[in-house]
Amino acid sequence: MKWFKKKAVQPGAIALDRSPDKLPRHIAMIMDGNGRWAKQRALPRTAGHRAGMETLETIIRACDELGIEALTVYAFSTENWARPKEEVAMLMNLLVEYFEKKIDELDRNGVCIRILGFEEQTPSRVREVMERACVCTRDNKGLKFNIAFNYGGRGEIVQAAKRFALDVAKGNVQAEALDEDGFGRYLFTAGLPEPDLLIRTSGEQRLSNFLLYQLAYAEFVFTDVYWPDYTKEEFFRSIAIYQSRSRRFGGV
Repeated sequence: MKWFKKKAVQPGAIALDRSPDKLPRHIAMIMDGNGRWAKQRALPRTAGHRAGMETLETIIRACDELGIEALTVYAFSTENWARPKEEVAMLMNLLVEYFEKKIDELDRNGVCIRILGFEEQTPSRVREVMERACVCTRDNKGLKFNIAFNYGGRGEIVQAAKRFALDVAKGNVQAEALDEDGFGRYLFTAGLPEPDLLIRTSGEQRLSNFLLYQLAYAEFVFTDVYWPDYTKEEFFRSIAIYQSRSRRFGGV
């Protein structure tokens, strides 16, 4: 059973052109503002992260409704290990809890889960539940849901360069043959279309080491709304902004 039944756009709703060629194929999300959302309400940061998980479910369903091909979310960066140990432990527990509760539902709805990031430092129980989610959903043909965990854009590029250099040393490829598409095959996102749209919540306007290579021609939309308050309507508004822009890719 699907999550929803398609309905006509209601009066007052944000009007989107739902033609496949007008929608972004791949949306990247920096889910920011959980801690500040909780602080405004005199709640522990844990409450903000839990509320953010509910928002994530809303956005996954909205992507499925629109027929978006891929959604990549920035869940945990390589720099986030520097946060207080208690918060890191809570985030790991929350991630395990999310997967254990949602794997079956995501699988039933055709979502294909993929993890982008480094295995180093990742606690074994987190790695195990993520691997299980990927294996359970790898043959699904619906939304490609990519979770950037223990991810850093600079580190990804360095690792890709090392992997390419190793292939050259082994004689598997000629250095002169490298081009942009070929280099992309060494990145975590190999096989995915490049993001068309980056959305960052909470009012911050920076990339924070996220998909540095892949976002070369993406449209950026920054919103002041904290992630737990980011609704389906706000998501549609972000896509409407994307649709209002002229993407020239360096041309006229």
